[in-house]
Amino acid sequence: MVFCMGPPMHRTFCQSYIFFCRLHVALFFGSVLASACPKSCLCSEKNGLVVVQCASRNLEKIPSDLPRDTVSLLLSSNHITKIPGQAFKNLPRLQELDLSRNSIETVEAGAFQGLSEGLRVLDLSNNLLRSVPKEAFARLQAKIRLSNNPWHCECTLQEVLRELQLDPETVNQVSCHTSIQEEYAGKPVIQVLDSGINFCNFHHKTTDVAMFVTMFGWFTMVIAYVIYYVRHNQEDARRHLEYLKSLPSTSQANKDFDVVSTVL
Repeated sequence: MVFCMGPPMHRTFCQSYIFFCRLHVALFFGSVLASACPKSCLCSEKNGLVVVQCASRNLEKIPSDLPRDTVSLLLSSNHITKIPGQAFKNLPRLQELDLSRNSIETVEAGAFQGLSEGLRVLDLSNNLLRSVPKEAFARLQAKIRLSNNPWHCECTLQEVLRELQLDPETVNQVSCHTSIQEEYAGKPVIQVLDSGINFCNFHHKTTDVAMFVTMFGWFTMVIAYVIYYVRHNQEDARRHLEYLKSLPSTSQANKDFDVVSTVL
C-alpha cells in the first residue's frame, strides 16, 4: 500500500498518480485477458480469479483456447455431445466446471485428467449420459452432480458411483432409466444400491449364462459334425462294398478260363 504524505497539493497529485497507475494496470490486464478469451465466451477477472462464461453460446465442443488461469468455466446450456480425453489438461487452477444442460453422451477415459484436487464442483446434470468408464473420474475429489441423465444401471455404473463424492442435494435424482434388471428402472440408483442390490452379481450371472449358451452351441456343432462324418463315411463304405460285390470273383474267372481251354 502506498501512502501519500506532504502538503495537500502533493497528496492530491500523488493520489491522482496512483489512480491512473491502477487504471493503466487494470486496462493492461483486461486487454491481455480479453485477448486470451475464446471469441465465443466472455471472460472476467476478480481478485486474480478468471471466470470464463460460455453458457448458452450454441457451442458444439469445448473451446481449446481457454486462459490457463481459469478458475470457473461455465459451459452449460450448449450443444456439446462429447468430452474428449484431456479436454481440460491446460487448466491447472480450475475449481468449478459446469457442463450441465448439454447433449453429452460420451465421456472418454481421462477426460478430466489434470483436474485432481483443485476441482471443487463438477456439474454433468441434465445430459444424455447412459454410462461412463471407470477411469473418467479417477482421482477427482470434486462434488459431482449427475442427476437427470438416462443412466443404464449395471456393474460399471455401480463401481463408478461408489468412488465418487456425489452432490447430496441431487443424489436422489440420479435414477436408473434402464437397468440390467427391469424391476429397478425408474428408481434412484443410490436407493437401489443401499438396499443391498449388487448389479455386478447380475452381470456375472448373465456372463455365465452367455458362456453356457456359447459352449452348448459349440458342443451341438461338434456333435452334428460327428454325426454327419459317420453317416457320410457309412454311405461311402456301402457304395464301395456294392462295387466290390459287382466285380466277378476269381474262382468264376478261373472256371471260365478252363472251359475256354477245353474247347480249344
